[in-house]
Amino acid sequence: MLRVETELMEPELRLRANDARHTVVFFGSARIRPPEESKGDPVLERMARYYDDARELAFKLSHYSGKLPQEKQFLICSGGGPGIMEAANRGAYEAGRRSIAFGISLPFEQHINRYASPELSFNFHYFFIRKFWFFFLTRALVVFPGGFGTMDEFFEMLTVIQTRKATKHVPVLLYGSEFWNEVVNIPALVKWGTISPDDLNLFRIVDDTDEAFEYIRQDFEAHYLKTPEPRAGGAATKARPGKART
Repeated sequence: MLRVETELMEPELRLRANDARHTVVFFGSARIRPPEESKGDPVLERMARYYDDARELAFKLSHYSGKLPQEKQFLICSGGGPGIMEAANRGAYEAGRRSIAFGISLPFEQHINRYASPELSFNFHYFFIRKFWFFFLTRALVVFPGGFGTMDEFFEMLTVIQTRKATKHVPVLLYGSEFWNEVVNIPALVKWGTISPDDLNLFRIVDDTDEAFEYIRQDFEAHYLKTPEPRAGGAATKARPGKART
């Protein structure tokens, strides 16, 4: 119980101290490498474009955030590891902006990449607390090709949005139609009657950084930027039984 409480309260205190209130979250595979590290491996070479695209999109969004009013500025947030996560933090770093890393302690491959801001880097023990922080701060979600972890995080966030357990509007982008249309046949769920046709509007598939950036920018102007900022309150306090807002 103490460890759970700590993973709720310590990030809250550090995020608040650094005025980190809003994020755009990037999910994606830890195994995707930059082009210069992918030569000679056909699979890595094929996937390397997504590293560059995540890096470029994070750069564009970070630059855009810097032009917004202070209370509406957001930070790029990733899972803190290598691959797409590194690319997202790297894009923000190259734009001269800070970024968040919500890492997870795993027995292999996971570590906080060097591009995330040290004061905004965390290493969680519990997946469920990490997921809480991903969603609590996010104002948009971009999901690049990935494996089990990416699918888990994407579908859990999508379920929260679909069931309206969240009171905020969160645009969701799936990046890379070739990957997503082959790997996850979401329209088939409509065919089999397990989701509603309207649920297909909960996300959008995009194929380039300009399209992704414009979609988020226009969505922000229609929703997020018009929403008054809530009164200050502790996330950990809201998360406690009996005090959470329903």
